[in-house]
Amino acid sequence: MGYTPLVLNRTREDGVSETVSYSVPAIHCARCAMSIREEVSEVEGVEDVDVDLASKVVTIMGLELDDAELRAAIVEAGYEAA
Repeated sequence: MGYTPLVLNRTREDGVSETVSYSVPAIHCARCAMSIREEVSEVEGVEDVDVDLASKVVTIMGLELDDAELRAAIVEAGYEAA
């Protein structure tokens, strides 16, 4: 039922947090957002997680973020990831 999240943006400057955004079209309610936020927050390096229900975009901020771990956390929340 989930969709593959796509990396929309990845920026990083030395000493500055990275920001990674994923499109997750299957999110549609506050429970969806909470599930994703809880799972992704457990990934090492994650400082903040924003889930925008209107745009269906998950934005993650942190240091030394690992794409595979972030995608796995989204899968654990119940959404498919590549």
